[in-house]
Amino acid sequence: HIRIGTFQRQAYAGDADAIGKLVAYCIRHYHPSAAGADMAASATGLLREVVAVTADLAASWMSAGFVHGVLNTDNMVVTGESFDYGPWRFLPYSDPGFTAAYFDEQGLYAFGRQPSAALWNLSQLASCLTLVADVSSLEKELERFDGLYRAAFRARMLGVLGLKPVSEERDLVLLKSLFAWMNETRAAWPQ
Repeated sequence: HIRIGTFQRQAYAGDADAIGKLVAYCIRHYHPSAAGADMAASATGLLREVVAVTADLAASWMSAGFVHGVLNTDNMVVTGESFDYGPWRFLPYSDPGFTAAYFDEQGLYAFGRQPSAALWNLSQLASCLTLVADVSSLEKELERFDGLYRAAFRARMLGVLGLKPVSEERDLVLLKSLFAWMNETRAAWPQ
């Protein structure tokens, strides 16, 4: 497992060579389509792939009502997986402020904040990659997260509901109405 935190350790040491080796390893073993003409292009390509798989991961949590207990950079992997959930839970009812971790008094990892926590972790990865890539190209890749997340969440939620997409606008109206109703009535999530 190559964690985002693995990159942070090398960036903290200022070791651009180690960051380059991590980038090459991740491309060779996990994201071959990210390979570029040079290290800067490869690092940017790697971030592009990790942003996409992480947006889908966050959408999978949100559409299942899953609450990860500890969404730090050591618990997110460049393959778009997470682990070491700490005290995780599934929502008993729709509540964006629900936290699974007893120690999360500020709601840092609350259900409704999970996509933002995933994006923050990706920004930490991008920060590490600045040792080998251009800041502006890395920022452009990070900007893709919101659109990718919304598309993945829409597709996954429609799948949960057994519905086919109609149009982005109409589907989002439906989903906003659904979640407003769920939050208002405190309907059990599995219902």
